[in-house]
Order: sequence, then structure tokens, then C-alpha cells
Amino acid sequence: MKTKFLIPLVLFIVLVIFLAIGLNRDPHEVPSPLIGKPAPHFELPQLADPSKNFSPGGMKGQAWILNVWASWCVACREEHPVLVELGKLNVAPIIGLDYKDKRDDALAMLARQGNPYALSVSDVNGRVGIDYGVYGVPETYVIDKEGIIRFKHIGPITMDLLNQKMIPLLDQLK
Repeated sequence: MKTKFLIPLVLFIVLVIFLAIGLNRDPHEVPSPLIGKPAPHFELPQLADPSKNFSPGGMKGQAWILNVWASWCVACREEHPVLVELGKLNVAPIIGLDYKDKRDDALAMLARQGNPYALSVSDVNGRVGIDYGVYGVPETYVIDKEGIIRFKHIGPITMDLLNQKMIPLLDQLK
């Protein structure tokens, strides 16, 4: 009879422990299986000039940042001034991946708020976002000289994150 009540109690305690562990984790630091692995290959049209394509292979030999964004994303607009400041620092090229967006809307946002990107590409159907494991926008990746993903951040970048993690990592990767 004690076993009848003991098993549900033990299961409940285990469930509470897992819930407590999950609630204490930072949602921006979701582990990515891509960290330490080659960045997925893609070839997409550039946002500013769709007749030209971009592929990550062209970035070999230098560390760079891939920022997934969209004009319809409120958090991306919140993050944008930080990216503009990062662009001014010239620490590494920032490539934008405009995710499931309308070209005219994306260009209007960049014209209005400034363009921190060396270039942006259009991922209209979200296929590249899927390959990179994008949970939602914004997301940011640091990719090293060999094309290996070294860092992933989910959500808007802050100045603290830039100064404490991203810039030191980029300096180390140079």
C-alpha cells in the first residue's frame, strides 16, 4: 500500500527538480549543436542587389558575425542601435540574414535606422534559418576564420554582451 503512494511522490519530486533546473537557466544560452562545427553552407541573393549572391565561403580567412534579423521583429529593432555601434567599431564584418521578410520592408528599416551590415542576404522562405537552428529572431553567430561556429546568442545583443563576450572572442579569433 505504501508503494502505491511512494511511486507518484517520487515522480513528482523528480519533476519538480527538473522544472527548477530549467527555470534557473538563461534562455539566451540555449546550447547549440552547431557550436564547434562548420557553419552550414548557403548561397542567397543580397538584399541591396538581388542580382548578386553571397555565400559564407567568401568569408574564409576572417572571423565574422552572422546576425539573423527581420523588419517585422520588435526585438530586432531594439537590438539595431547596438549593431550599428558594433559596425562602427569595425571588429569584424557583420553579415545580415534577413529572415522571412519582404525586401522593401527590410530596405526601409535599414534606411531609417542605419545599416550596420557589410551586406545582408534574403532568406525569404526561412530555409537557411532552419539549417542554422534559428529559434526566432534575432539570433547572432560568431564564425571563425575556418568557417566554424564559435558562439550563438538568441535574442537581442546588448552592449554588455558585446563587451564581455563577443568582442573578446572576436579579438581572440583574429
